[in-house]
Amino acid sequence: MTDLLPFVADLPLVDHHCHGVVTRDVARADFEAMLTEADAPSPLGTSLFDSLIGLAVRERCAPVLDLPKHAPADAYLERRAELGAAEVARRFLRGTGTTDFLLDGGFLPDSLTGTHEFAELADARAHDIVRLEQVAEAVIRGTTAGGFAAAFADELGKRAETAAGLKSIAAYRVGLQLAGEPPSPAEVTAAAGRWLRSGTPRLADEVLHRFLVFTGLDLGLPVQFHVGYGDADVDLHRCDPLHLTAFLRATRDRGVPILLLHNYPFHRNAAYLAQVFEHVFADVGLATHNAGLRAPAILAELLEIAPFGKILFSTDAFGLAELYHLGTALFRQGLSDFLRAALDAGAMSEVDAARLCALVGHENAKRIYRWEHA
Repeated sequence: MTDLLPFVADLPLVDHHCHGVVTRDVARADFEAMLTEADAPSPLGTSLFDSLIGLAVRERCAPVLDLPKHAPADAYLERRAELGAAEVARRFLRGTGTTDFLLDGGFLPDSLTGTHEFAELADARAHDIVRLEQVAEAVIRGTTAGGFAAAFADELGKRAETAAGLKSIAAYRVGLQLAGEPPSPAEVTAAAGRWLRSGTPRLADEVLHRFLVFTGLDLGLPVQFHVGYGDADVDLHRCDPLHLTAFLRATRDRGVPILLLHNYPFHRNAAYLAQVFEHVFADVGLATHNAGLRAPAILAELLEIAPFGKILFSTDAFGLAELYHLGTALFRQGLSDFLRAALDAGAMSEVDAARLCALVGHENAKRIYRWEHA
């Protein structure tokens, strides 16, 4: 591990995909559960502290809580409880150097901070990302099969007025092999009828997921896609972004950015798509903090062929404020290591390195989300 290049250490960041934090104190079991995408706790006799993310918490997070590096897990959790969850959140969030956070509040919204509370804890700007499926699942309860399309479009339009972007979790529900054309009104009505008759509130129909995305595209807001690594609810083989190729060909003329989130272990495939499709952008959020000291290698693989103007920063942090800190610190480490290697090889000048660094850290997000600040 090398020291950070100065222009990486001081780089303002836009975290373009993340979630809220918990502000209640958590026991060890709950803390470890939030360190992983697994649905169930670790088997008896094992611990998430015995993994790269657990080691990274003890190495990189302990000093933020006034502990020495590599403090034992029990001492770390004791100190965390002593400070209280709100103080812990303030320390970690405010130390990231992040100016703007884009929060997807669509998963377990009642247990996490909302946008306003999060912004106060972080002392930064926070913006809403609207999860398409959450809107659909709210709307379907109060409409008919024939009325679903109009009701959804109306509700999404209202929420989009104050949102920075939209997000699809089709990968979790049906996979990413979405057809390239919007479904017909008759197809949407038939699919909504099937959904209503099923009696389940959970949307999992390719026709309807595609309808949600195309309705979102019509609004012109950037659309994020969960891709790759996630919890046990995903069939990972269906989450390769290459499955989106036909959809991406069909939407390239709309002028709406498509953002591929996470991408591990398909981040090289995402890098290819970001290179060949002008409206496609990618990150390696979520994998960054989970990979611990190996995170720089993953970021370097994304940067192999993806242009610097197509890469964004995100943490996909959820629940634990530590994950914001880790995602940010490990991203800075990876970016610095990558640029330092290029500088040492004479592959770029320091002026170029600083400029490319700014693109990835915040300028791409500013352009894509059409902000005047960032």
